[in-house]
Amino acid sequence: MDCYSIIKMIASGGFSLIYLAEDEDTQERVIIKEYLPKKSASRNKTGQIRIIGNTKQHNAFHHGRKLFYQEAKALANLHHPNVVKVRNFFLANETAYLVMDYEPGKNLGGYIKQRGGSLSTTFIMTVFPPILDALSLIHSRNQLHLDIKPGNIHLRPGGSPLLLDFGAVHYFTKTSRIKTSQVITAGFSPLEQYYASGDIGPWSDVYAIGATMRSCIEGKAAPSAIKRHAKETLVPAVKKHKQQYPVYLLEAIDWAMEMDSNQRPQNAGDLFDAITNKKGRPTTTNITNKQ
Repeated sequence: MDCYSIIKMIASGGFSLIYLAEDEDTQERVIIKEYLPKKSASRNKTGQIRIIGNTKQHNAFHHGRKLFYQEAKALANLHHPNVVKVRNFFLANETAYLVMDYEPGKNLGGYIKQRGGSLSTTFIMTVFPPILDALSLIHSRNQLHLDIKPGNIHLRPGGSPLLLDFGAVHYFTKTSRIKTSQVITAGFSPLEQYYASGDIGPWSDVYAIGATMRSCIEGKAAPSAIKRHAKETLVPAVKKHKQQYPVYLLEAIDWAMEMDSNQRPQNAGDLFDAITNKKGRPTTTNITNKQ
């Protein structure tokens, strides 16, 4: 595969396969992400990609490959210590590959499951300010991540985080809404991402960050935004966990997870300020007109 030797496959999802590999020129380990959507493609015995089904599925495959390239382009232009670094991008075997730096460590999603939640304030404050700082850079480029969740945060030794998987990244403007089908993760995606007419913006990533922070405390995802919209059963973190965590942190989580997007921090910088300066939630939250 180009100038890389595959060591082993380490993960698979609905749209891609992830490999641990070695750069044959430098002998350095790398991570390779291969575009291979399960619903529209498979690999034959010779290693070539075979697109499954009719014209619609062929079009879906090629559209997805275009979005995969968009991810590579977005990442290549983002230089931040807490965003995964892209080394290379190439086409082969009728599909596309993204080559990233290999970073030792563990996945936040797996760590939360292993520990059953109850992660410390120190841990949360080690992981999330750097992620929010990275997200602020992304938002400043008029981009949205739109798939933030524990499984897309990598923890390096010492807890320094990396934000992963920009496959759902989209551009936005202040004067027009984006209308597109999104990758939805129950418990982490806000209500507006479920609807084509949803008002999606930086505040959508903020909800996902808040939900990810809460999962560090509770060891599980919150009820989906759809369920919360139908009947709110989520007890505010500031009431449920006030004996174990500082009020400013719990207030910030509740603020980020407001169902009404106008009532949330409007970008990652607002949430960063709330937790790093221990401000918590503002006394009054002004409804913002995003139009």
